[in-house]
Order: sequence, then C-alpha cells, then structure tokens
Amino acid sequence: MRRVLPDLTPWRTSKDFRLLWSSGLITNVGSSFALIALPLQAKLLTGSAVAVGALGAAELVPIIVFSLYGGVLADAMDRRKLAVLTEIAFCVVSVVSLVNSLLPHPMLWWLYVAVALGASLQGLQQPATSALLPRLVPPEQLNAAIALGSVQWTVQAVVGPALGGFVVATWGPAVGYAVDLATFVVSVLLLTRLRPVPASGDVDRVSLRHIMAGCRYAFSRSDLVGTYLVDMAAMGLAVPTSLFPFLADDLHAPWALGLLYTAPSVGNLVATAASGLAAKVHRHGRLVVLGFVVYGGALALAGLTGRLWLVLCLLAVAGAGNFVGDLARVTIWLESVPDRLRGRVAGVELLTSAVGPSLGELRGGLVAGQFGVRTALTTGGVAGVAAICLLGLALPGLWRYDSRTVRAQEPAARGPGITG
Repeated sequence: MRRVLPDLTPWRTSKDFRLLWSSGLITNVGSSFALIALPLQAKLLTGSAVAVGALGAAELVPIIVFSLYGGVLADAMDRRKLAVLTEIAFCVVSVVSLVNSLLPHPMLWWLYVAVALGASLQGLQQPATSALLPRLVPPEQLNAAIALGSVQWTVQAVVGPALGGFVVATWGPAVGYAVDLATFVVSVLLLTRLRPVPASGDVDRVSLRHIMAGCRYAFSRSDLVGTYLVDMAAMGLAVPTSLFPFLADDLHAPWALGLLYTAPSVGNLVATAASGLAAKVHRHGRLVVLGFVVYGGALALAGLTGRLWLVLCLLAVAGAGNFVGDLARVTIWLESVPDRLRGRVAGVELLTSAVGPSLGELRGGLVAGQFGVRTALTTGGVAGVAAICLLGLALPGLWRYDSRTVRAQEPAARGPGITG
C-alpha cells in the first residue's frame, strides 16, 4: 500500500511546501464558488447558452498576452513576491464582483470583465507558483511533490464544486463571491510566510528577447509540443463545464448542478489514491495520450444517455483520465526544463492549457445553442478522441518520452533545489 498511496515526505519535511500546498487548496476551493457563480449568474441574466459560453472566450486574449509576460516575470523576480501581489489583485476583483451581484440590476458586462481580469492575473501568477515547486523540495522528492500537488487539486476539485454548487444554487451568486474573497485573504496570509525564492537565471527585466528565448526552447522539443497540443485538443473540443447548468435542466435535475461539477473530481480522487504508482512510471508521454483519450471517450458516452447516475459515473471516468493525462504532462516539463527557463515554459504551458478550455467553452455553448446540450457533449468527446489519436501518431517524440533518459541527459534541469 505504501507503494500505491501518495508519498507524504515533501509534506512532512518542507514547511514551504506545506504553505504553498495549503494556499493553493484554500484559494482554489474559493475559486470554485466564483467559477460556478459566474456562469449561473450569466444564465440567470440572459437565459442564453451562447452568452454563458462566451465567458470562456473572454479569457482568450488576456491568457495569450499575460501568460507569456508572467512567465518572464517568474524568471526575473522573486516568485513568492509575484504570487502574493497577484493574489491581492484577485481579492480586488472578488470585491467588485460581490458588489455587482448585490445591485438591484447586476451588470452583465462586468461578468466578462471579471473573467478577463481573472485570466490576466492567472497568467501573471501561475507560472510563478508552478515554477516554485522544484525550488521548495530536494530533487529526490520532486515526483512525490508533483503527485501531492495533484492530490491538492483533486481535493479542492471535489470539495469546491460540491459546496459551491449547493451554496450558489441555494443562496445565489453573491454568497459565492463572498466565499471566494475570504479564501483569497487567507491565501495571501499563507503565501507571505514563504521564504524568498529569487530568480536563478540571467533575466533582469521583461523583454521580448527573453520571451522569445523561452518560446524557442518550449517549441524546440517535440515532447513538450506534444503535451501542449494534446491538452489543447482535449480541452478545446471536449471540455463540458459551461454546459453543466443546461445539462442539469436537460436531465430534469437542476438540484444536481453541484453533483455534475463534482463528479469529474470524484474520478480524480480515485486516481489520486493510487498516485504513488506514478513513481514507477517512466513513459509519461504515453500516459498523456491515453489519459486524455479516456477523458474524451467518457464525455462522448455521457452525451448519449439521459440517466443522471450514468452521466455522473461517466463524468467521474473522464475526471480520472484527465488526472492521469495532466499528472504526466506536468511531470514532463517540471523534471526536464532548466530552472532558469522554467517560468517562461510554465507561461507557454499555461497559455496552451488555458486557451483550450476557453475555446471549448465557446464551442460547447455554440453547439448546444443550435443542436442541444447532449449533442454538444457527444460531438466534442468524439472529436477530441480523434484529434488526440492523430496527434499521438504524428508526434512520436511524445510517445517515446522516457524520464530515465531525460534525467541522464539533463541533470541540471531540476535547478538548485531548496533555496536558503
């Protein structure tokens, strides 16, 4: 069982890892409330699936611009400081969203502005928090820390949507925004207790030259390119979350909105329980492809049934597949990218992983508006599986990726380890 269950060594031995892990858990649980409140409020104000799906489109330009900019910032300045400043900015956005939701006639346009601002701040922050991890634990604990990061994500993904769906559906979007604000405040207090994590490379300022250097490295390796494209294909074609409010109505179970948001996370939780097996895996590229094929296939089947219990089970299977694909994808770039470039590569990774869901939300809303929510779910899943299989065949570098070879060829990729 010790070989199967997650390795808790990083949690026991590193105070900074515990702070980062706890901050991420708390802030992501709160964000789940806001992510449910936003589409539900848009639905209440407009009744339009297209208007709800357009929330995803509002993220596109900010993510494209600020993820690359944030990647350079993460390589140029103290990553802890950048994480704290952006978390404070998130608090401001939550305050305005809360005030808007309490107005007699909430402003629809602010929902799109809030999504755009949130995407901008995510683009600035996530490269820094992602690149922090290898600096907080010794090299031999990195794989265990990555798995525990997935455990954190899974726990919040189960708890957040379950509580958020119930609270927002019962008491309205305003309460969801209030919870989001409170968790951001707690997260800021935790992040300020992290030790400084200064830049380890030669980037002294943000410039186009440094951005291009990161992009050249990121796209020079076919295995990294494969992780970007497979994720974009899966999320851009098959992501279903914007459809959940309408799927709950279609299943004659509006009370089950929280369950629909939670079901994929239950699958994540089951897969997380066996994440200790990840230490035995070396062919992570194959896991990326296979995990996302399971994800798309399960979503396609979910669109073919009108039974709530079966939809929930298939969403759980999709969540498990997504967990496997994401864990392998993150492992590839964290263990093989040099620390001096890790922030910028994280920015590229964020850009591709965020653009996919944004396009998927828009695609889902448009197809559902014309042909119904089940058709949108099924066609997206089938298209996602087909695209992922084609990419697996077209990118043999991803399929052949072996972490043992990478470690032997690039021992400096892990960077300086724990900083004092």
